[in-house]
Amino acid sequence: MPELASRFGPYGGRYVPETVISALDELGEAYLRFRDDADFVAELDGLLSSFVGRPTPLYRAERLGARYGIDELYLKREDLCHTGAHKINNALGQVLLARRMGKERIIAETGAGQHGVATATAAALFGMRCCVYMGRTDMHRQRLNVIRMKMLGAEVRPVDAGTGTLKHATSEAIRDWVTNVGDTHYVIGSAVGPAPYPEIVAELQTVIGRETRAQILDIAERLPATVVACVGGGSNAIGMFRGFLGDDEVALVGAEAAGEGIATGHHGASLGHGRPGVLHGSLSYLLQDDDGQIAEAHSISAGLDYPGVGPEHSYLRDTGRVRYEAVTDTEALEAFIALSRCEGIIPALESSHALALLAREGTDLGGAGPVVVCLSGRGDKDVEQAGAALGIDV
Repeated sequence: MPELASRFGPYGGRYVPETVISALDELGEAYLRFRDDADFVAELDGLLSSFVGRPTPLYRAERLGARYGIDELYLKREDLCHTGAHKINNALGQVLLARRMGKERIIAETGAGQHGVATATAAALFGMRCCVYMGRTDMHRQRLNVIRMKMLGAEVRPVDAGTGTLKHATSEAIRDWVTNVGDTHYVIGSAVGPAPYPEIVAELQTVIGRETRAQILDIAERLPATVVACVGGGSNAIGMFRGFLGDDEVALVGAEAAGEGIATGHHGASLGHGRPGVLHGSLSYLLQDDDGQIAEAHSISAGLDYPGVGPEHSYLRDTGRVRYEAVTDTEALEAFIALSRCEGIIPALESSHALALLAREGTDLGGAGPVVVCLSGRGDKDVEQAGAALGIDV
């Protein structure tokens, strides 16, 4: 039986308490056993179709393309997934796996709330108890998703430590898991954490890249010249990029959070302005101070407000296969409005970071051929925050 990747170059690994090593081994063994099991695959594929709504469309955004000088601009519409983002692909697969493993309780962390909603949705579908950890700051700016989680029957535990954002919510979820590892499965929401989580999450999200590759070949009769996705922890991006990693002619570009500007220190650009270190059980690029302590991240987007990134992205950065660029809050807000008004699609602020690269590089990107952007989520959750930032009155 093939093993799951535990490292990507020097990155990844397991930097965790001894008490969870057996749980990580159990998870890896179960995933290897079930990912090729005909009944498991059929159930997951059936739910991805009838419950999630896959395959999601590949939409040609002609007016936005014209605005940015791109003749063939396509959006992979993960915002049309049930619950409103790509997060459901991973949450559904992990909760289905946890049920097969005999787990009775599901926990998760969330920043933007979409992973929390997706996990609460999957837990409700299978009648499992669910607890979601969320920073107090994120609970205020993502209030809609907090209500959704509670309506789905999940307990939402606020985290007041530090800045009350994703890093601290993840730390609390790990503490819970260490204490309750016997009956609890921790659904990590991005391609981060100790092995085998980064590989499992990436495989569950690779459906994005597989579909996109087939769709663009059918529509444009060629591969895209450039594929763009936003990168926080990096699950939507790695899911998309894996569909094209072997195609050297396809340029892959990740957009991370420049926040208020790199020079201010208030950003989340760990790949461009961090250095390798250990956080939440894995070695990857992190934002750190001069003493090696984890620095606080900042982004207008709660889903990109994280001081680290997945280990596979760290490796892809070092090898140069993916180019990573930082996008400011201001640029993301401009892209948020541009897509809304050009195409009638309100994007998540996370996705807006990817769209913002089109404003900066559109003519150059479009001149090479079709451009595909992963529209990782919809913007319902962000309208109050974006509206306030843009001065939109009610």
